[in-house]
Amino acid sequence: MRSRIEFAKAAPELLKAVRPFTDYIHNCGLEPSLIDLVMLRASQINGCAYCIDMHTKNARARGETEQRIYELNAWRETPFYTDREMAALAWTEAVTLITDRHVPDDVYEEARKWFTEAEIINLTAAVALINVWNRLSISFRSVPGTYRAIRSSTTKLASDRVEEEYQLH
Repeated sequence: MRSRIEFAKAAPELLKAVRPFTDYIHNCGLEPSLIDLVMLRASQINGCAYCIDMHTKNARARGETEQRIYELNAWRETPFYTDREMAALAWTEAVTLITDRHVPDDVYEEARKWFTEAEIINLTAAVALINVWNRLSISFRSVPGTYRAIRSSTTKLASDRVEEEYQLH
């Protein structure tokens, strides 16, 4: 498989435009492990191989367990996620699949139990962000397998790694 366009090289200004948004998401106060799960789950739904590869590697590097990574696609059927994580995953699915139906009230009400209004807004922004990257990567056939995982568990990821993360997209 070959990439159609290496969009980060062909349009580097795109990365510069998205970088502040990415920085914001990774420093908005949501747990890095939660952001990893959200990014990975949305990428699974969209079928973005490059982003699945990236966010699986990032989650592992931050200490996520293999069991939780393997079972993420069937999270409702496992005991491995907290109530807060499950609410975030349901929200992620509803927002990612918004063309199927609008976000259901029961999904919103469950999210409200576990997240403040600001956190729900930030969670929604994180889902929107990964959906942008998924659509770019899928459209231009970014080749998975080349991404190197982060080596730190800090939120420094966004500030220092955005261009590097997406240079092969």
